[in-house]
Order: sequence, then structure tokens, then C-alpha cells
Amino acid sequence: MERIDLLAKVKSFVNTEEKKRLLANFFSLSILQGANYILPLVTFPYLVRVLGVENFGLLSFATATIAYFQIITDYGFNLTATREISIHRNNKEKLNEIFSSVMTIKVLLMMVSFILLTILVFSFNKFAKDWPVYYLTFGMVIGQVLFPVWFFQGMERMKYITYLNILAKTIFTIAIFFFVKEKKDYYLVPLLNSIGFIIVGFWSLIIVKRTFDIHFKLQSYKTIVYHLKEGWHVFISNIAVSLYTVSTTFILGLFTNNRVVGYYAAGEKIIQAVQGLFNPISQSIYPYISKKIHQSKIEGLRFIRKVTLLFGMGMFTISLFLFIFSEPLVTVLLGLEYFHSIIVVKILSFLPFIIFLSNIFGIQTMLNFDRKKTFSRILIAGSIINLILSILLVPIYQHIGSAISVLLVETFITSTMLLCLQKSGINFIKGELKNV
Repeated sequence: MERIDLLAKVKSFVNTEEKKRLLANFFSLSILQGANYILPLVTFPYLVRVLGVENFGLLSFATATIAYFQIITDYGFNLTATREISIHRNNKEKLNEIFSSVMTIKVLLMMVSFILLTILVFSFNKFAKDWPVYYLTFGMVIGQVLFPVWFFQGMERMKYITYLNILAKTIFTIAIFFFVKEKKDYYLVPLLNSIGFIIVGFWSLIIVKRTFDIHFKLQSYKTIVYHLKEGWHVFISNIAVSLYTVSTTFILGLFTNNRVVGYYAAGEKIIQAVQGLFNPISQSIYPYISKKIHQSKIEGLRFIRKVTLLFGMGMFTISLFLFIFSEPLVTVLLGLEYFHSIIVVKILSFLPFIIFLSNIFGIQTMLNFDRKKTFSRILIAGSIINLILSILLVPIYQHIGSAISVLLVETFITSTMLLCLQKSGINFIKGELKNV
């Protein structure tokens, strides 16, 4: 009896510690998300007015272009490496192996990305005429490669992500008001943003070494290939996602002009700000769910359902608010010059709720239940549909066509994910598992 009581106490203590860590991570990322809202909320209305629609559209197009290289260098490690770190967090030798392998791959991919950018910029006049903007924006890729977010997430030490990201955002925000005064200063925006990313990247590596005693060591070819294979399906998924998120702005820019891109990008920015409300929760619970499903699949599924019920209604209410108040929101945040952005916000208003469900069904459930192939196939199907819709709608309806395409594709992806989970024996609605 004493032994049973002791085991019960130990289990209770462990569960309490896990909950404390989960809450600490959630609050850390909530603070980060708060900063991510407040600081851009200060600079965003300022920038759209000072730069004007065309320059804002150019910077948005450049950001969309460079986002492809961010996807390449991420290679899905923000999910696969996070999971590996979470599982092996008490094995120092394994942590060194994972960290060194992932950093090696990311640096190599960054070099390939820089070569590809150079070929792109000097092969097409659309890019060549504004070449400094693209190279300055590429600094974000360098900073992202240096910053091992996946390591801190896997160790469930999100406070470091919070501190460092807030530092980067603060540097950028203060610098914007000091240096960007008129339209011709537009090139300073990507420069200042990149400097913030790179400073934080270097600082994060110092923390990894000093706090966690992790050291970079050259890994064998076999080990590198193993980690490449681990991240492959998520990488393909991320590429697919980009074809209906990042590519929307990119395709719009190819078919139209910087002014039209500015209308769409400004409206989309408001939607993305709201979508990000769920990010701290998603990042906090992913490693927790990975470990929980590793211990008990049914308990992991039940936890995911609780999160869905808890936050789903809130995201729906926020989406409804965006739909009803789209006009005053655009007028206050962007100004009258961006009148054409109102329809973009209205069409995309329910995306925060739809993407919340997509995150739950896809990232939190499918990936953790090892349904990577199905996850990838759904996103690839969505990306193909988006390309077809964009090519058909954008030349005729411009920014409105882009918004309609994104809404239809996100709805298709979310509903397909739920159907596939049900068919594979993961009854998400009832919280039951069959032959899983």
C-alpha cells in the first residue's frame, strides 16, 4: 500500500510539473504574442501612410518572395526537430547530435537559397530594378537560420523565444520611427528588420551554449541524411502551404502591380494579426501533445479536443467581429488610401477560425498521430487548387480574386483533414480511437 501511495504521489507530482511547464510556456508565448501585436500595431499604421500603397506593395512582394527561402531553410524542423528535442531532452549526447545536424542542414540550405535568389534577381527585370530590396530582405533568412526556435520549443523553454523576439521587434520598432521619415526611405524597412533578426539569432546561439551546454559538432553523412528524411514530409507540406499563402501575394504581384499588391497585403496583414492569437497556444501545446500521445494516444486525443472546445468559440467570435467591423478597422488602421482593402478583410474575416481548426486537425493531431503523408497530400491538393483559382481569378478580379481563392482553399483543407481523421480511425468528434 505504501509503495502504491508513493507511486501515486510521484505521478501526481510529475503531472503537476508538466502542467506548470505548459502554463509557463503558454504565458511566455502569450507575452510574446502581445508584443507581436502591440509593436506592429504602432509601426503598421505609420508605415502604410509614410510609404504609400506602391512602396508598401513592393515591400510586401519582396517579403513574399523571400518567404520561399525561409520555407526552404526551415525544412520542417520547427515541427520534426521540436519533437525530437522534446523526446530526447534528457540525453545530452542526442541533443548535441540533433542540434548540430539541424544547424548544418539549415546553413547549407541558406547558401543554396542565396544562390537561387541571385539567379532570380538578375534573370528578370521585375526583380532586377529593385534588387537591393530583395537582398536586404534576405537578412531575415539569415537571422531565422541562426535562431533555433525548434530547440527552445522542444526543451519547453519558451521564455527565451519570448525575450529574444521581443528584443528584435523592439529594435525594429524604435529604428523605424528614427530613420523612416518619407517614401524614399522604404529600403530601410527590410534593412532594419534584418538587422534585428540577425542580432537575436547570434544571441540565441550564445544562450544555447551557455544555458544548455550544447556544442556544435560535425555529424556523419548518415546522421545528416536521417534528419533530412525526418523533415521531408513536413517540408513538402510547408512548400504546399506556401503555394496558397505566400504564393497568393507573389502571383498577385506577377499579374498586377505594386499598388494592387499593397491593397491586398494591407488587408491580409490585419487578418494575420488576428490569426496569430492562437500561435502561443499552438506552440506551447505541440511538444506537450507529442509527449502525451507518446505515453497514451487516447489521453492525447482528449487533450486536443479540450483545447478545441476551449478556444474554438473565441476564434469564431473574433472572426465574426472582423466581418462586421471591417470598414472602420481598415479606415482607422490604414487610412482612406486603402479603401480597396476593406473587401479583402471582409472576405478573409473567417480565416482565423478556419485556420484554428486546420491547425488542430493537421499539426496537432495528424502530425502527432504520424499521419504525415495524408497531411502532405491534403496540403498539396490545396496548393494545386489555389494555383488554378489564382490564375483564373486574379487577372479578372485582382486583389478580390486572391482573397476568394485563399478562403475557398483554406475551407477545403480544413474540412478534408477532419474527414481523413474520421476515416483513419481517429474519431475527433467523439474522442475515440479505432485500430490506431
